[in-house]
Amino acid sequence: MENIRIAIVGVGNCASSLVQGFEYYRDKRPEDAIGLM
Repeated sequence: MENIRIAIVGVGNCASSLVQGFEYYRDKRPEDAIGLM
């Protein structure tokens, strides 16, 4: 039986979006921040 290779795609984009969200909301007041998803 041959080996099956699996790749996970899209993890980089999710991590990038999370970091961008943190940077965006870093200097916001808590009242102005609508939150992160």
